[in-house]
Amino acid sequence: METFCKVGKLVELIIFDMDGLIFDSERLAYEVWQAVLGRHGHEINFEFYRKLIGSNEERIKTLCLEKYGKDFPFEELKKERYQEMDKLIKEKGLALKPGLLELLNFLKDKPVKKAVATSTNRERAYKLLNLHHLVPYFDIILCGDEITKSKPDPEIFLKVCEKLSCRPTKTMVLEDSIAGIIASYNGKMMPIMIPDMIEPNEEVKDKTFKCFNNLLEVRDYLAENFFQA
Repeated sequence: METFCKVGKLVELIIFDMDGLIFDSERLAYEVWQAVLGRHGHEINFEFYRKLIGSNEERIKTLCLEKYGKDFPFEELKKERYQEMDKLIKEKGLALKPGLLELLNFLKDKPVKKAVATSTNRERAYKLLNLHHLVPYFDIILCGDEITKSKPDPEIFLKVCEKLSCRPTKTMVLEDSIAGIIASYNGKMMPIMIPDMIEPNEEVKDKTFKCFNNLLEVRDYLAENFFQA
């Protein structure tokens, strides 16, 4: 994190991950994976599921074919997963992560750009974000089907910076996934981890500028260190 520190405290851009960071969706997704794979005679444990967190569909497909074999009906199961997820969201709702709205409203009048960079495809990302009318909060939303390389490659973050004419070293990335933290670190950005289902190991901690329990803590940190009145 020395590169960021040397250029000062100015933040031009804050990038938000979506699943597990904006929405409390990762546990629901794991439940869906277990149900759908179980119907097709497969099992999934958390150790494998954690590899999927933060990945786009192409990387998830590659990992599944490696684990379950080349005949694994990925496209069929993807459709089932989406249907099952939509059903559960309709029944249970899709909760926002604690502190999200407080953070977004705090940033609303601040001189900083805001973006979503998610591994979820564009159609689905907008569908979920619109459930809580979140799209207007962001300057840009970049999705997994608009890039060629999945996290932990930094492509998605660097592309957001390019589109918004912001410097990576002046960019803060809010992430819950290990893949996302590594991607932002590799992009020479400022990785901030808010763990969801996965706690950072020592390797990830070394690549993380700060780690917070929730987005309210992120708001308070920004207020004290970057956007003082």
